[in-house]
Amino acid sequence: MDEGRFMKFSAWAAPGLCATALTLAVHAQDYPSRPIRMIIPFAAGGPNDILGRVTAQKLTEQLGQQIVVDNRGGAGGVIAAETVAKAVPDGYTLLLGGPATLSINPHLHKKPGYDALKDFAPVSLMGTAPSLVTINASLPVQNIRDLIALAKARPGQLTFASAGPGAASHLAGELMKTMAGIEMTHVPYKGGGPAYIDLLAGQVTMFIGGIAAALPFLAQGKLRGIAVTTLKRTDLLPGVPTVAESGLPGYEVVSWYSIVTTAGAPKSVIAKLNREIVRAVASDEIRKRFVALGTEAATGTPDELAAYTRNDFQKWARVIKAAGMTPK
Repeated sequence: MDEGRFMKFSAWAAPGLCATALTLAVHAQDYPSRPIRMIIPFAAGGPNDILGRVTAQKLTEQLGQQIVVDNRGGAGGVIAAETVAKAVPDGYTLLLGGPATLSINPHLHKKPGYDALKDFAPVSLMGTAPSLVTINASLPVQNIRDLIALAKARPGQLTFASAGPGAASHLAGELMKTMAGIEMTHVPYKGGGPAYIDLLAGQVTMFIGGIAAALPFLAQGKLRGIAVTTLKRTDLLPGVPTVAESGLPGYEVVSWYSIVTTAGAPKSVIAKLNREIVRAVASDEIRKRFVALGTEAATGTPDELAAYTRNDFQKWARVIKAAGMTPK
């Protein structure tokens, strides 16, 4: 574009851009003045949905405006994330973000329809959830060292279940294989429920999944939880060691929940949302609900969430590459 044409474009565009900026600034002052939509990238009834809804209810009370929950399942969260990425950047469309939408799916789809690191404005982390390495109680394994030794003695014979190709449970198993230098066969299922059924029946060796779902089976003595996947022990199962301390130093897999909005939203809106989310998650009511879902409350600043997301994004990029998984 030559200089003359650029100047004409600037003269034409400047008033519109200024008007848009002024409108967003005015809206930010009385935010929220209408209902806010929180898009949850999974179907109703699961942990993501329940966690999102209890938080939305608390924020509704605090903000004085309804937080409307909108479940947009499909494509592992891609549909929901793309919807928020393309929304008006005014802070009235939120995404319940996490590993699937922000740090895993971008590496599994050739054209996800959004840039996980550029199309969203981080607001706040909400909680983290350790996973549990679970095995059938009849397996002669008591800890991670035993599991690794058994896998090396029987290369390729042990199996690990997942909630589906590319799911967090799949990548958690791939990370363990890579770090331990062992061969295990991946057996994908359509969700965690079917995976637990076959684990109970002894059809698969191991499943790395959420703590809450495993607790009833642990109590019945049908399954054994041998390690949690966070670097530090969790208050949810204080007597269970971490993978890192029991045979595989540095191993860490954390499910996490956050709130992000569309990139370009006013900073004052993001700041207000952050304050209210931090206040909501700090309440005893929300913390107790989170614990029931196997989640520990955790919040922070928008910048801290941005760094957290970026690190997780880069980590899973390495794991997916090492596993030989290609985008589709």
